[in-house]
Amino acid sequence: MLTIDPKDVTVPQMHSYLLGAVSPRPIAFASTIDKEGNVNLSPFSFFNCFGANPPILIFSPARRGRDNTTKHTYENVLEVDEVVINIVNFSMVEQMSLASTEYPKGVNEFEKSGFTQVASTKVKPPRVAEAPVAFECKVIEVKPIGGKAGSGNLVICEVVLAHIKDEILDDEQRIDPYKLDAVARLGGNWYSRVQGDSIFEIPKPLTTLGIGVDQIPAEIRNSHILTGNDLGRLGNVESLPDKYQIDTFIVSLNVHPKSVEQIHLLAKEYLQKGEVDNAWKILLNRW
Repeated sequence: MLTIDPKDVTVPQMHSYLLGAVSPRPIAFASTIDKEGNVNLSPFSFFNCFGANPPILIFSPARRGRDNTTKHTYENVLEVDEVVINIVNFSMVEQMSLASTEYPKGVNEFEKSGFTQVASTKVKPPRVAEAPVAFECKVIEVKPIGGKAGSGNLVICEVVLAHIKDEILDDEQRIDPYKLDAVARLGGNWYSRVQGDSIFEIPKPLTTLGIGVDQIPAEIRNSHILTGNDLGRLGNVESLPDKYQIDTFIVSLNVHPKSVEQIHLLAKEYLQKGEVDNAWKILLNRW
């Protein structure tokens, strides 16, 4: 295993390891203006959501590692404490990347990248018409971290208005991840697209109390067939099926595994289908 003390590597090296490992990262496509009214549009992958009441987003236009200079977005939010954070999807990712070009101050990246400016309702910076979601925000604090080359500058924003396109909503007015088609940042030149097999569901144990992996019988827990993910799903049930439930299900199966390996393989098939209770019935049956 490679073990690194940040003091023993260069800033670019540490930057590369961080961005390669902490990924994928959502992208804050931030539109701001300076005190003269000049518009700036730039993406930042040091970004996430940090609360819902009030709704808080934080992104970081870090200081440049090569010369310790600051970015126009950072300078703008100090002059005009408002920002629109636009969400990037696959259909606009190339234009978004173009907007990250370090054009001189005063150049409008909306025009350079071909995006459409739309006037915001509650803040001065415009939003991106092509974005599936746009959050109009008031900047409530700008917190520099370090002041050295590569140091972060946390821009803490409160969402005052959200714009969500109808076409990315499902029948219950929730954002559908397939329709959103979001992209995220990895290390180097790499991105990821949140689509296809990269989207999957895991039941959240918010209102349940799973038995835990430690309560799974050793012969199951030490299986060379079942993975850590399989054990995590098995451990997320609140209770195990009783003998009647097991016997009833096994009769309906009409299969008879002859070895522990075959039993575990069969249980794994049910786990892959999301049928956790039935997987347990297979594992607990005395064949």
